[in-house]
This record gives sequence, structure tokens and C-alpha cells, in this order.
Amino acid sequence: MNRIASLRLTALVVGLFAAGPAAAASWSYEGHGGPAEWAKISTDFAACEGKDQSPIDIKNPIPARLGEIKVSYRPQSLAVINNGHTIQVNFKPGNSMEFEGETFDLVQYHFHTPSEHAFDGKRSPMEAHLVHKGATSGKLAVLGVMMVPGKPNDTIEAIWNAMPTEAGPEKEVAEALLNPQALLPANQSYFRYEGSLTTPPCSEVVKWINLKQPIEVSQAQLDRFAKLFPMNARPLQPVNRRFILETEGK
Repeated sequence: MNRIASLRLTALVVGLFAAGPAAAASWSYEGHGGPAEWAKISTDFAACEGKDQSPIDIKNPIPARLGEIKVSYRPQSLAVINNGHTIQVNFKPGNSMEFEGETFDLVQYHFHTPSEHAFDGKRSPMEAHLVHKGATSGKLAVLGVMMVPGKPNDTIEAIWNAMPTEAGPEKEVAEALLNPQALLPANQSYFRYEGSLTTPPCSEVVKWINLKQPIEVSQAQLDRFAKLFPMNARPLQPVNRRFILETEGK
């Protein structure tokens, strides 16, 4: 990827979900402007009709000797935004992941209900996407984490307590120090495939790493997010000729 393309992708990742209310109205999850129309809304969204789109139903994976995920996360003050499509937490430099021989910087994470990906046809109540940008390649690596009902999650509670109920600018809560490690399960075995952003412009530049083990959040926490966003998940996309790999022996 050349430098200009990398800079454009950086701007895309940083601003992917940070648009204001006017921009948020340009596409939606249902009705007019919904997923079936995304590619027609703008020429910038043409990739939404591509062959390597996400999310997908993860089934019949091929066991493989896949590399370890090595995260290096630290607590950081909470910077949260409601962009009209989801709740997103933005990050300054300092959190990263080593994967497939490259360092990926954590840029932001956000949430979808129900889960966008499915495992053998089954979607979870919610999914978190931790979005990383490659320091060398400029590509994206996204950790997908399923969220299921169980015990409350303190990090989710802190985000929900600070999240704006209407679309608007970023809100920073300096006294809330959150570690994204709290959104990862203990077992980090995973599924791996090549895909895209799950929102416009649907760019096919994403290494998807879907963790097998979910994390628990309380039903009240699930319900609280769903009050703001009852449904913000893209329909499943065809796998086509892609391979889905999984860590073997775990």
C-alpha cells in the first residue's frame, strides 16, 4: 500500500464512525438507505457490492497453525462518541497488537447488536469490534468479540454511564481509566478470514480475527445499549471463494 493510500485509510479508520448527525443520516441499517442500497448511495461506497464483504457466517472452518495474538494494552482515559450508528471508544497511541509479524495500533472499538458475525448460523446478542491499523501495511486487523448474558462487565458499565444518548461530538471522561483488555476473553483461540469493513465504505482491507470464546455482560447492560440502537448489524454476506481458518488444538 502506497503512502497516500495509507494516509487515506488512516483518516478513514479514525473518522469511520465519528461523523456528525448529518453524515450519519446518509446510510442506515433498515429502510431507505439500508444495506441493500449502500453501494448506490455514493461512488465511495461501491465496495459494498464486492466479493469479500463482512460480516459472514463462520462455519466449516479449516484447522490451521495460526499465530498467537499478542496484545499490549494499558488503561487510558475514556473518549466516547455516539455517531448515530453505534457507541465508539477512541484511542490515542499507546495500545497495540502483534499479529502475523506486524504491529497493529488500536484505534477504536465499538459495538453491534445483534452480533454481526454468526457462528454456525447463530448470532450472539452483541459483538464488540476492536479496530487496529497496521503500522507497516496500513491494513486493518479487527478483533471480533461476542458478548452474551452473564455477570456485569465493569468496563461496559463505565462506557454506558458516559455514552451520549444522541449523536454528537466526542466526550472525554478523564477520571475514567479503562483497559481494553477487559473486553477480551481468557481463551484467545480464534477464527481468521479476509474481509471488509461492515459499514460504508465497506473497504476490503480487513484481517478479521473472531475470538471463539465470548465475554459476559449483564442482560441489563445489553438492554441499555439496545434502547439506543435496537438493531445496528449488517446482514450476513456471502463467503464466496474465501477460506475460513481456525486455530487448531484449542
